[in-house]
Amino acid sequence: MAAILVVEDEIAINELVRRNLGLVGHTCYSAMNGLEALELIKSKNIDLVILDIMLPKLDGFGVLEQVKDTPTILLTAKSNVEDRVKGLVMGADDYIIKPFEMLELLARVEAVLRRTRKEEDVFEVKEVKVEFGSRKIYLRGKLIDCTPKEYELLEVLIKNRNVALSREKLLEMIWGYDYMGETRTVDVHIQRLRKKLQLEDQIVTVYKLGYRLEVWYEK
Repeated sequence: MAAILVVEDEIAINELVRRNLGLVGHTCYSAMNGLEALELIKSKNIDLVILDIMLPKLDGFGVLEQVKDTPTILLTAKSNVEDRVKGLVMGADDYIIKPFEMLELLARVEAVLRRTRKEEDVFEVKEVKVEFGSRKIYLRGKLIDCTPKEYELLEVLIKNRNVALSREKLLEMIWGYDYMGETRTVDVHIQRLRKKLQLEDQIVTVYKLGYRLEVWYEK
């Protein structure tokens, strides 16, 4: 997983972002102003910066100008198209508009880390190993035969591990907006994954919502 610096002077947003990134396994650092951010980038091995533009002491553009070699996602206001364009021209890898859904932020973090070759190629939970590049799943070293949708469901659960996902969200992410099936489809695929991979205790049901893959990390 990655070391991520969250640079945001709104305490509630900073804490929310760090908490969710930490849930999926990233190591997070926090800065409340631009100068503090630069000090942390110099002293820590940072893989990605999530950078608000409107910051005290030194704004996001000032930070971005000095850390062009570090992958960066900008946080911008919805109306500030000029800021987004300027940030991308200066070398930002992506941007996300406030207010944002946490799942969107997690997906954009994953995409930037993948492009910058910091994302994991293999994930292991219990006795299951998943190879993302080859889309292969192993249980105790034995290749498990899974359908494309079963693999995609497991990958989504892995990428959003420890985050509760509703059945409707899983349908949207895996089967697409045009899929006309009912949420029972998700339940059937979850049951198949639990049985095939012996993950009954890890893929948990979230009451009246959906499912979550529980993977806890030592701190």
